Amino acid sequence: MLVIGFPTGALQANCFVLAAGEGEPCVIIDPGQDAVEPIEQALREYKLAPVAVLLTHGHFDHTFSVTPVCDGNDIPAYIHPDDVAMLSDPLKGVSRESAAFFGGNLEMREPSEVRELTDGVELDLAGLQITVDHTPGHTGGSVMFRSGVQEGGRLVISGDTLFAGSIGRTDLPGGDHSRMLSSLQNKVLTLPDDTVVLPGHGPSTTIGRERGTNPYLLQLQDAVRTEAVHIEDTPAAPHRGL
Repeated sequence: MLVIGFPTGALQANCFVLAAGEGEPCVIIDPGQDAVEPIEQALREYKLAPVAVLLTHGHFDHTFSVTPVCDGNDIPAYIHPDDVAMLSDPLKGVSRESAAFFGGNLEMREPSEVRELTDGVELDLAGLQITVDHTPGHTGGSVMFRSGVQEGGRLVISGDTLFAGSIGRTDLPGGDHSRMLSSLQNKVLTLPDDTVVLPGHGPSTTIGRERGTNPYLLQLQDAVRTEAVHIEDTPAAPHRGL
């Protein structure tokens, strides 16, 4: 698999281009601010033909260039329905202070073709099998994209759900800390340790590394172990029969 990644815009959101190899079709993930030129450069350099844009969530630092990229290449954008409104109204996903910084106005519009993502769906795009995991918490429509093979080479594009050494914030509109913990428990900690993580910001990591060092995942695992011990130590209620 060919993976090209680069940070975009003032918030340095990672954009990724995935293909089976050079000279093949490709998918583009999270084209943020100022992403059009480096995407076009990657397409030329590796002779790639884009077939779709995939969005891990609706925040503008990950979606700002989605319309020029999609409409310029006549390809659809995929996003979870809970975040689709942010494509045309990006200020729905930012804090009041951030909205004020932009003067209450940040213009974007939806691409011509938008398709919805659902939990567990298998996408067959650009010769790649990509599994969608709905991971609400950072936003209501946050997702991760998994690809690779069982024998190795597993990959997850985690968006702003999981970072190297941290997790996504949950204090913005649509964020929910309890849902984030559930997503981490049920969608992240269940992945194999050798899975390579490509996050929405910062450097790559692996699930094994995060399982053993990420303070948020360690705290979650400790809570689960404590609960398990409590259940084991609780005496069983006497059987009363019928």
